Amino acid sequence: MTLWWTIALVCAGCYALKLAGLSAPRRVLDHPLVHRFAELVPVALLAALIGVQMFAEQGNLVFDLARTAGLAAAVVALLLRAPFLAVLASAAVVTALVRLFTG
Repeated sequence: MTLWWTIALVCAGCYALKLAGLSAPRRVLDHPLVHRFAELVPVALLAALIGVQMFAEQGNLVFDLARTAGLAAAVVALLLRAPFLAVLASAAVVTALVRLFTG
């Protein structure tokens, strides 16, 4: 039962945060510092998530050749301006192929 209360509280918190963002005055949202923050934070969070997913496993620092090759394939696809689904597919295929050939 505690898990459901936790889920309900997190949902309420997310809703309150969204409501706070929607009710913020326009002059606050137009401030250059807020605008710059809103541009850079998602990029930093995504980079941190990729780093954790790539090089951490059960709290330990690891190097996985297949994951690294998949990330490299995704970077190449992004540099070639491929659509997002093609980026994901190329990363998945390269990762699977490296895992297949390296055992």
